[in-house]
Amino acid sequence: MSEATCYITPVDASATKVDQRAEWLAAARKVMETEAQAILAASARLDKSLISAVELILGHSGKLIVTGIGKSGHIARKIAATLQSTGTPAVFLHPTEAAHGDLGVCQPGDSVLMISKSGATAELLDLIPGLRESMRQFPPAFLGILGNPTSPLAREMDIVLDASVQREADPEGFTPTASSAVSLAIGHALAIALMQARGFTAEHFSRLHAGGQLGRNLRLQVGDAMHRGDEVAWVAPEDSLKHVVIAMSRRPLGAACVVSPAGTLTGLITDGDVRRALQAHDDIRTLRACDVMTERPSTLSPEALLHEALTFMEDRPSQISVVPVVDGEQRCLGLLRLHDVYQR
Repeated sequence: MSEATCYITPVDASATKVDQRAEWLAAARKVMETEAQAILAASARLDKSLISAVELILGHSGKLIVTGIGKSGHIARKIAATLQSTGTPAVFLHPTEAAHGDLGVCQPGDSVLMISKSGATAELLDLIPGLRESMRQFPPAFLGILGNPTSPLAREMDIVLDASVQREADPEGFTPTASSAVSLAIGHALAIALMQARGFTAEHFSRLHAGGQLGRNLRLQVGDAMHRGDEVAWVAPEDSLKHVVIAMSRRPLGAACVVSPAGTLTGLITDGDVRRALQAHDDIRTLRACDVMTERPSTLSPEALLHEALTFMEDRPSQISVVPVVDGEQRCLGLLRLHDVYQR
């Protein structure tokens, strides 16, 4: 009897790698979908408890002490930072460090927000008597963003915001993912509700963010950042395309303003308009500015905030990279580039 011959089909390593990558992408998308669904479910559960939480915090003259440990501690830090930047005085208190002197940050008139997935966090339960003792002259209000609204911590709270989730987003369902996302979203919801209740405006926001891009965009106007005068390529409607290209090359802002003798904006010629004209015409010697310009282009007022300009330029199907700036009588004052909004 002859020996049987065994044939082994070679494994296509590259195909296996592609399959694995597809699985990674599917898993990543599933995480985001699970977290989004959990946040939507928590949003539907929001009720008068959130209103009561806002009223309770506003009714206390002091700051909001935000605390949690582990992953909930990281979420608590972020919530405290968001509260601070939107007009609600807040500070993060580490529950373990509190027992080693950090309770001194707590003063009568403060209120307390505790973050916990289980609602049975021993460090938080142990912290409550110390908090009550340190503020006994004006007993603190206790609020909880808790993953278990019937837990031991929940019984100690004046108000509980339900942060429960059906399951975590990882395949095994034990990694804090959806629960962390929901707790953070509820914290953000509370912060913005307080922001509205306090009448906190963009002007207030800019004062607290003097060193950042957000603060700059809320503080400065278009007139503070735009290019004007000799920095801008100015052309007349009857100027030749060659003249336009030379002017734009000497003042490379990405566009030329086409203006009337009185300075009124007639149109705008961008680098893209020049390229399209070259593609469409074999002989460009007869082309004038008015032949290639965009009539009635989008414009900005010099009084508009840079934040408004950024939204105007980016939140559209086709992003605008450069915009003419005009006054109330449509006299062109200069150009604002998207790059200028981000420039420090």
